[in-house]
Amino acid sequence: MKRYSVILSLLLTMVIILSACGGDGNGNASGGSGDGGKGKVGLAMPTKSSERWVNDGNNMKKEFEKLGYTTDLQYAEDVVENQVSQIENMITKGAKAIVIASIDGEALTDVLQKAHDANVKVIAYDRLIKKSEYVDYYATFDNFKVGVLQGSYIEEKLGLKDGKGPFNIELFGGSPDDNNAYFFFDGAMSILKKYIESGKLVVRSNQMTMDQVATLRWDGAAAQARMDNLLSANYAGEHLDAVLSPYDGISIGILSSLKGVGYGSGDKPLPVVTGQDAELASVKSILAGEQTQTVFKDTRELAKKAVQMTESVLNGTEAEVNDTTTYDNGVKIVPSYLLEPVSVDASNVDKVLVEGGYYTKEQLGQ
Repeated sequence: MKRYSVILSLLLTMVIILSACGGDGNGNASGGSGDGGKGKVGLAMPTKSSERWVNDGNNMKKEFEKLGYTTDLQYAEDVVENQVSQIENMITKGAKAIVIASIDGEALTDVLQKAHDANVKVIAYDRLIKKSEYVDYYATFDNFKVGVLQGSYIEEKLGLKDGKGPFNIELFGGSPDDNNAYFFFDGAMSILKKYIESGKLVVRSNQMTMDQVATLRWDGAAAQARMDNLLSANYAGEHLDAVLSPYDGISIGILSSLKGVGYGSGDKPLPVVTGQDAELASVKSILAGEQTQTVFKDTRELAKKAVQMTESVLNGTEAEVNDTTTYDNGVKIVPSYLLEPVSVDASNVDKVLVEGGYYTKEQLGQ
């Protein structure tokens, strides 16, 4: 019996040690380089299907833990109900603040009321949370400028400023439940609209409003299916010269459709295709001469900014912002910090992404 008592004692000791170590809500030991002494912060991300959101979550987790917070990092896989449930769980488990990259910017009003009632601070991360007064700050990029960079790239590559044309173009928008999608589209159209009106750009499908061109949940497969339909209905015997795409995942779907009907081979060159987020697959595609451009948003810097904002609000001080007019969520203007996006194509991949330490040459297959 003594032998079993010793074994039982050892097992109990191990349980106590493991319990003391805690966790981050994902089955991982929490704390990292921090000791968790400052409390818990929830990180509610939309999906793991996009590599940028994986990077965003990991970057914030690392930055918070450096400062001594524990983190509860959750991904909702683009299911709104999952995200609401995850945020409720973070509140219940005692998070002092929650950083949220929302799936549907208008679906969180009730759960943010619960956060407020529990004195939990809320930072909107790269997607504006709408219809709630309980959003303390918003960390994002200059989203209108993202669209301007995309539209300007098409303008430059087609020589539209020099009077060249007409060219055929099709337009794609982002998810209609994401406030950013409208900024991207409006920014691009601020450049392209005058050429459409003058006839230098021709949208053969006549689909030119966000209602017509939106891509729910930023889904590449949906974009591919729409591109298939556009090509079969409007481009028999016609060449497509440019595609406004707001996001790399959509761009990959568009390119798959184009290559499926012979673009990129023989005397049928691929059109100019824009993108956003500098995802690895799309950067490789750019280097391979397929996708033409992407807009790089350094999520490492965005993560740092969101962490700084969160720490400020938890300390009862004002966070640094550089925009107090743009982001009206329908209830309040959310004080925001906008970071600068950068246009990237084959000419500056090395300078921006490799020298900047975002990717290695090995990752890019160079």
